[in-house]
Amino acid sequence: MTEELFREDSYLRECDATVTAVVDNAVSLDRTIFYPLGGGQPGDTGALSWDDGQARVVDTRYGDGGAILHVLEEGAAAPAEGTVVNCTLDWDRRYRHMRMHTAMHLLGSVLQYGVTGGNISAEKSRLDFDMEDTVDKEAVGEALARLVVEDHAVSCRWITEEELDAQPELVRTMSVQPPRGKGSVRLLEIEGVDLQPCGGTHLKSTGEVGAVRIGKVEKKGRRNRRVNIHLDD
Repeated sequence: MTEELFREDSYLRECDATVTAVVDNAVSLDRTIFYPLGGGQPGDTGALSWDDGQARVVDTRYGDGGAILHVLEEGAAAPAEGTVVNCTLDWDRRYRHMRMHTAMHLLGSVLQYGVTGGNISAEKSRLDFDMEDTVDKEAVGEALARLVVEDHAVSCRWITEEELDAQPELVRTMSVQPPRGKGSVRLLEIEGVDLQPCGGTHLKSTGEVGAVRIGKVEKKGRRNRRVNIHLDD
């Protein structure tokens, strides 16, 4: 398994690691700062460098047995197993994902409905809600902006799967359940605002979200409203 350094510190921008396997055009490492695709958040991109080479990482995904695969650009020479490499994130892209992901949790705290889907990107993100009501874009946007200005602390902690089972109200996603089998589940807490399972990368406080705007609201069914958000910078 790959040690997931990003779980405990999403602000790490680089680290050293050792190649544990080479799979086609991807390498797995003993530890990484690269977030793998999951939970609606894209896999990180960046670069690996070593004594006699370097390669771009164009995607990050989970492989078999808990390994994380760093997918290299087409035609790149992969470092051999056992090589020590330096990992460097495309930090600007990752930081926008962190801002977007935290903003989505704020959006979910304003619209108190079950979540049926979601997607994060550096340019636009969305949440789908199990709702028939009309979304008041102006009111929701004002509430979202207020939560950003209030600068609530954001932190993560772990609970057991049994503790989560005793608090089913924590899980608001209707189509996807938190991953199980490891004995513990990671919670994201926005102080005084939101508490729910989440494995993504997040900010330290809501003030870092910056200027966020409600975009298009789409009706995707009788009981499904899609709300898009944008970062204005």
